[in-house]
Amino acid sequence: MMSVARRILAGALLLLVVGCAEPVSSPTEQQALVDEARITFDKLITHPDFGELPDFVKRSKAVMIFPSLVKGGVVIGGEGGDGVLVARDPSRGWSDPAFYTVAAGSLGLQLGGQVSETVFTVMNDRALNALIDNQFKFGGDISVAAGPSGKRTGSSATTNFGSDIYSFAFTEGLFGGVSFEGAGVLKRDSWNTAYYGEGATPYAILIQRKFSNPNSRNLLSALEPY
Repeated sequence: MMSVARRILAGALLLLVVGCAEPVSSPTEQQALVDEARITFDKLITHPDFGELPDFVKRSKAVMIFPSLVKGGVVIGGEGGDGVLVARDPSRGWSDPAFYTVAAGSLGLQLGGQVSETVFTVMNDRALNALIDNQFKFGGDISVAAGPSGKRTGSSATTNFGSDIYSFAFTEGLFGGVSFEGAGVLKRDSWNTAYYGEGATPYAILIQRKFSNPNSRNLLSALEPY
């Protein structure tokens, strides 16, 4: 039988090993959103109903990914959700993600509910700068249009890229008259700070590339081929 002294020594060693082991931390809200954004992008970029999406992404200045935009209600409805924005630089590739939210309200006869996984392609610097400056609303000065659906039918060279932003939404549920017109897109400063540290503004993340997080690597790898 093990002596009392040896049992005490073994217990002390066990406590030492446990104390030195790296703690297992649960995913933060920000990391969970980044991971969900990667899943949504993979889902839509390979979906047969969005055969033109790869061409739009390749021509874009930036991409916004919202894993869950919720809209629903009776008489008074609202929509919203959290997502990420990544910007492309010709020499440096895709940036780490900055965190944003969509919020809008609407009035009218509304029945049912809807959850959409949505990818927005930002086609020009004007729209990207509006997002970075946090002065952005769909419609008005910045135009948003639904991206083409259906299987790829020909060269993207024939596609009219006349709008500032295109939306590609995979929707489950039932809701009449889905539109992003009038919805505001706002930066989430607290989430950017939580994920990167103090001073992590969208401009510092997306344009200056002052901040990065290795845990966003899977999302950037999904975007890399485009």
